[in-house]
Amino acid sequence: MVNPIKEELNVQASNPLPADTVGWTVPHRARLADVNNPLPLDCGEEITPVEVEYETYGKLNEARNNAILILHALSGDAHAAGRSAKADELNRPWQKNRPGWWDRMIGPGKSFDTNKYFVICSNILGSCYGTTGPSSANPETGQPYGLAFPVVTVGDWVRLQERLISHLGIKRLRAVAGGSLGGQQALEWALAYPGRVESAIVIASSTRLSAQGLAFNAVARHAVTTDPNFQEGNYYHDAAPDRGLAAARMLAHITYLSEISMSRKFGRKYRNGDGPGFHLGVDFEVEGYLQHQGNSFVDRFDANSYLYITRAMDYYDASSWGDGDIDQACRRIESRVLLVSFSSDWLYPPEQMKELAIALSRCRKHVSYANIQSSYGHDAFLLEVEKLSQLVRGFLKVRGVE
Repeated sequence: MVNPIKEELNVQASNPLPADTVGWTVPHRARLADVNNPLPLDCGEEITPVEVEYETYGKLNEARNNAILILHALSGDAHAAGRSAKADELNRPWQKNRPGWWDRMIGPGKSFDTNKYFVICSNILGSCYGTTGPSSANPETGQPYGLAFPVVTVGDWVRLQERLISHLGIKRLRAVAGGSLGGQQALEWALAYPGRVESAIVIASSTRLSAQGLAFNAVARHAVTTDPNFQEGNYYHDAAPDRGLAAARMLAHITYLSEISMSRKFGRKYRNGDGPGFHLGVDFEVEGYLQHQGNSFVDRFDANSYLYITRAMDYYDASSWGDGDIDQACRRIESRVLLVSFSSDWLYPPEQMKELAIALSRCRKHVSYANIQSSYGHDAFLLEVEKLSQLVRGFLKVRGVE
């Protein structure tokens, strides 16, 4: 049993942090699979060894019953809150002096109040932020796995997270929570380990990706794999397929926004402000924005990881727990469930979340559903903090969680 203790950090007075932050954070590593205990995967293979990177905030109480597991989305990582004290050491300049990806939701007095809860966030299997993935060394060759890495699923991620929770000596989670692909992990937790989850908070997500979502992911992967530098995934000692990955990110980023938010922010504005430049380069403001998103993404993410994670996103279907019947699957759930959608989200539209809420209600499960009016599109789960915080706080105050 492990109860991690944060390293003592010497923070200079010249670089003060806000009072409501969790402060300076350091990642932890745990080996959760080895030759004697490999991790079984849904594809039929096993993988070993498996290292997992995770961060924790707050304190685990003596009863070990105040833990909340936060689950990140596609390009996220374990650094969910505070400021990373290891950004330089880990060669992650994008984390330096920047708050974690859900910092506005996690911390003293925030929705996931670290004065009350022990909050955990771990990096998923197949990613490139400290947890074993395609860029990790294959023990059989000593070289990066590349495309020899086995195909992974949301179910595999949750299976590995369950090992981490057990490693930390936690038998039952107060809550699991996440947005987008993190929301599907939260739902999978409630289905796969019903006795170990008191409550599940599923945000901007659904039981499965639509055909349109599958199509966007297919085009994004095509952009990566047809980059001349891709080399069948064996690019780690050469130039990376940056153009393909940048194009994939540009395409994906469009799905995270809404027409309203794009119109308000960019409209049809030209970069030079005067009119068309009559060239085939970047001319509109929205083009420059997407180009920036693509270029900055390749500096921090691995192309192979992008392929594996989007494929896991494609494969997820919660109804598989009920042989294709979502009502049958929902009968497994024992936890209280909070479902939150956003009105302008067309990647995981509100109608899909409503269908899940109705299925849970038909099964007489304790479910609360809210559709937040927002113009931000899918990214609203990161931006509509005030509205989302009110819902999460209210849900966590109900007996059985608080």
